[in-house]
Amino acid sequence: MSSTLIVNARLVNEGREYDGDLRIEDGRIERIGAGLSARDGDTVIDAGGRRLLPGMIDDQVHFREPGMEYKADMATESAAAVAGGLTTFMDMPNTNPPTLNADALEDKYRRAAGRAWANYGFYLGASNDNLEAIQRLDPRTAPGVKVFMGASTGNMLVDDPVILDAIFRDVPTPIITHCEDTPMIDAELARYKAKYGDDIPAECHPDIRSRQACKKSTELAISLARKHNTRLHVLHISTADELALFQPGPIEGKRITAETCIHFLRFDRADYAALGHLIKCNPAIKDASDREALIRAVAEDVIDVLATDHAPHTLEEKARPYTGAPSGLPLVQYALNAALELVHEGRLTTAQVVDKFAHAPAKLFDVENRGFLREGYAADLVLIDDTPFTVRREDVLSKCGWSPFEGRTFHSAIASTWVNGVQVWDGQRLVGAPAGQRLAFAR
Repeated sequence: MSSTLIVNARLVNEGREYDGDLRIEDGRIERIGAGLSARDGDTVIDAGGRRLLPGMIDDQVHFREPGMEYKADMATESAAAVAGGLTTFMDMPNTNPPTLNADALEDKYRRAAGRAWANYGFYLGASNDNLEAIQRLDPRTAPGVKVFMGASTGNMLVDDPVILDAIFRDVPTPIITHCEDTPMIDAELARYKAKYGDDIPAECHPDIRSRQACKKSTELAISLARKHNTRLHVLHISTADELALFQPGPIEGKRITAETCIHFLRFDRADYAALGHLIKCNPAIKDASDREALIRAVAEDVIDVLATDHAPHTLEEKARPYTGAPSGLPLVQYALNAALELVHEGRLTTAQVVDKFAHAPAKLFDVENRGFLREGYAADLVLIDDTPFTVRREDVLSKCGWSPFEGRTFHSAIASTWVNGVQVWDGQRLVGAPAGQRLAFAR
């Protein structure tokens, strides 16, 4: 493999921003320093002072394969990811069939091999019926076990209290959990259906999937984790109310961590008027006061990880009445751009974005040799160009063909993405071939 020398970069890593050069050799970061000299055969790239970041690690995506390839698959969605500077993804188990045993897990790894543009890991799912598979899981084969403590797709709502307790007791990896209380949601949905039928206004979604339902379920997950000293990561925090349940501080000192998603930092209840079901997701996007509280929580290290919960559906599906319109939105292609808007607005620093979107998930899931600009680590890199652009539907690479950010102008673009030392995005198009590798978990 040829080597690449990136010169005159503004490196952002581990809380620092500094000027320097970086050499890639055999897929790894071979050297970081100042004034590095080109060697025979080097491809030299002048960064021109632009920011060079470790590739982002998205620990929460739904790439829909197997079973729902008509709206997404590992090739199309990972292509959108690298176009957005996301070089690693961890995919959720609520596929068809669901990922509930070791065979289903390995099937997904086989499907990704040679097709995924980004590096990949797959969660084992939990159900009321697969406790033995969880107990037998080799912790080096999955980033974690996903527990739906709220209504979900297929046989994956874990609502048997005895089984739930046993999962928290016996799980050999971190638990990641979707926290919403299903009986509370069902009661609210029945009330709104009695008033509106199936065509409930989209802006009622945060009242049906309420803040109270989120908080009650999150409290239960935390109580179980404390009882069994389980490593717990609570996904997609959407309310200010839940933030008091988590402690500020560096992720290294925590057994219980919190995550929010980019759409909770960029949208709020007022956006339902224009976007309707396009921003219908679970948990629901809630009020402007929640959005502001979540941004502060990211800055103050109460929120530990930033992710996407990328969950594409077709426009035809999204156009159905409320009760038939699925929840989820495509986000991987423009998530980093949206996060960097918070830097332009003075709400976060680039180093904080890198910490929440690259360093923290690497630490949380024991990802081997990724998530940092370090010598010897995999050369997963993203170069940022501070040139404004407007999101257009024709530029969307996700198979569903749309983005909730259409028409929005971002002030930072993705100039280049490298995965395992291979340039796969040149700022305008995919280049080369899929270079993603299976993640290794150092456990």
